[in-house]
Amino acid sequence: MRLHLLGVRGSTPAPGIEYVRYGGHTSCVALTADGDAAPSLLLDAGTGIRRATALCEGPFRGTILLTHLHWDHVHGLPFFTGADREDARTSVVMPAQSDGADALAVLARGFSPPHFPVAPDALRGAWSFTGASPGTFDAEGFEVTALEIPHKGGRTYGYRVDDGRNCVAYLPDHCPTDLGPGPDGWGEYHENALALARDADVLIHDASLVAEELAAEAWFGHAAVEYAIALGHRAGVATVVLFHHKPDRTDDALDAMPARTGDADDVVVAAETIVIDL
Repeated sequence: MRLHLLGVRGSTPAPGIEYVRYGGHTSCVALTADGDAAPSLLLDAGTGIRRATALCEGPFRGTILLTHLHWDHVHGLPFFTGADREDARTSVVMPAQSDGADALAVLARGFSPPHFPVAPDALRGAWSFTGASPGTFDAEGFEVTALEIPHKGGRTYGYRVDDGRNCVAYLPDHCPTDLGPGPDGWGEYHENALALARDADVLIHDASLVAEELAAEAWFGHAAVEYAIALGHRAGVATVVLFHHKPDRTDDALDAMPARTGDADDVVVAAETIVIDL
């Protein structure tokens, strides 16, 4: 399995010279199965998904897993030119809505006139839109487990993706303090988070905040760097990838992050240039 980190920011893109080295695109990770030339599974469709077109070398044929429907996780979808072509085939899977609303209709609320020129089903190629309940299902030959995790403003999933040899856990938006302060004051190490991360090769986790920012900003729905690392250690994760950087966290500030993590060998600060081979 190969992972491409295509967008590593959260909340809003971060353009400008202060954000060049780590990148300013919002959440998207591409997974390529062993032996394949192009990715077939994309995690979220933030603005980073635009960069997936270059990896496809032709039409995209695969699945996009959306953790939730906040702007920073879907705004790249209509600009993914690898999927917006007649010979492409794209399945979009998102959390089933608690009110039973149709997946396409929910996505179209913010992705159709007057908010956007075209609706999702007006894109070229073969598209499908599915609301998935929590549980385990197959996607492009990967075994995917979806579990609900706390985050503000809409049902949110974390995903665990397994190819039979390697496993990646993806929790880009996670607010564990919603369940209480936990043993360290950074939030609860709750059952679903631990189940998704258990013994994973890579945990890609929300690290929007640092511990001293939690009191003022956790209510936006995010986790601290310290929580992400501690969750990884509790769950037996091999590598923790700090992800979903706060949009005003500059390159210089992210350069200083390893000092906060103790220069741990098992912690990586996400950047758009990173490719991880498992």
